[in-house]
Amino acid sequence: MYKIAVAGTGYVGLVAGVCFAEMGHQVTCVDIDQSKIEIMKSGISPIYEADLQDLMVKNYHAGRLDYTTDYQSAYKDADAIFIGVGTPEQPDGSANLSYIATVARQIAESVEKDCLVVVKSTVPVGTNDKVEQFIQDFLINDVRVEVASNPEFLAQGSAVHDTLHAERIIIGTESKWAEELLQDLYKPFNLPVVSVNRRSAEMIKYASNDFLALKISYMNDIANLCELVGADIQDVAKGMSFDERIGSKFLNAGIGFGGSCFPKDTKALDYLAKQNGYELKTVQAAIEVNKEQKTMLYKKASRRLITFNGLKVAVLGLTFKPGTDDLREAASLENVPLLLEQGADIYAFDPVGAENFARVHPEGQHGKGSITYVSTVQDALKEANVCFVFTEWGEVKEITPTMYKELMRTPLVYDGRNIYNVDEMREAQVEYHSIGRQSVERHSMKESVGLELQSARS
Repeated sequence: MYKIAVAGTGYVGLVAGVCFAEMGHQVTCVDIDQSKIEIMKSGISPIYEADLQDLMVKNYHAGRLDYTTDYQSAYKDADAIFIGVGTPEQPDGSANLSYIATVARQIAESVEKDCLVVVKSTVPVGTNDKVEQFIQDFLINDVRVEVASNPEFLAQGSAVHDTLHAERIIIGTESKWAEELLQDLYKPFNLPVVSVNRRSAEMIKYASNDFLALKISYMNDIANLCELVGADIQDVAKGMSFDERIGSKFLNAGIGFGGSCFPKDTKALDYLAKQNGYELKTVQAAIEVNKEQKTMLYKKASRRLITFNGLKVAVLGLTFKPGTDDLREAASLENVPLLLEQGADIYAFDPVGAENFARVHPEGQHGKGSITYVSTVQDALKEANVCFVFTEWGEVKEITPTMYKELMRTPLVYDGRNIYNVDEMREAQVEYHSIGRQSVERHSMKESVGLELQSARS
């Protein structure tokens, strides 16, 4: 077993560190925030992620996992140092690599033995070459330090499972020594390993994420056309899914993708292409479709209602997806400000994301509108004039069509995740609008036309 240090305790770093400890390695997670370190040592996870906290406690008490702000002690005798710090999007769409550079210099000034530095953070193609050179420029001791690329493919909400049961491990190296060491580090996982050069590994990460983003945006584009021509996107997706060349995943239409990966990675790859004199038209289209899709329901509701001013608006779900407290690029962040500007009195429910959202939009008055955070879906819906569903939490999916009818003052529902059956909502006398499916109005129009034709024939 190896001695591993992990720089960064966010979704990438912390999950990686905990999973390496679970596989028997000796792991030290490094962060600059002492209060965060103390929280983790007490057995509390700083992020909401299934199974993570239990594994943190288990491996900490087993002596395989520790946390520190003292990067020098963590790095000096590590066999491998994994970099899992953030690479946030900059205004021009490029990735901010300043955190990577800071860690690289700290490593160069601390290591006292041969060491493999492994970049797990998502970085533009060619970054690992620069990191290796940067480390060499600042290296103090006469030791061997090489850099490898090992991008992550975890999904928030299932990150631990995705790490321990990954479909494949991608490693990018430039020497046999680095390749064999990284292969050995992952041997306890007993997972398929794809070994390529560093630049190919960096590109695999972007190409994979952007392909999935393309797939989502394509389905959303088709869904919007379905509404116009009277087709049902869920039927269309089902028919497509039987084609093994297409597959059944990422075919669900909705109000766009969010999170820490897809939005950032599509823009970063588009930026990289432009820097190299190339135009990625497909990726640009995915970015544009996703941008428009996020406010699709708000625009529908605005055409339906005279105003939101003074209306009680139920917002169900604030995070970008269920199973996480992450708000990055969430549809709620686009729609709530628009509703508040129009004077809506918002009653928002989210089982784990409300506290984070309140940091951005504190409870209380916001100009003409206001926002109140509630602990149950029922509290949000009670006497509401309109409801928006932004996240398909289990608590939201459990609400039946009749409950919308009974609880709301006006049963008017805009569902961005296509949770409910259109016919069941109509039968419950709920005016229901979703993505890419026939609305109540279209059903009513078809029935009316059908009755007129039947009358004419008789």
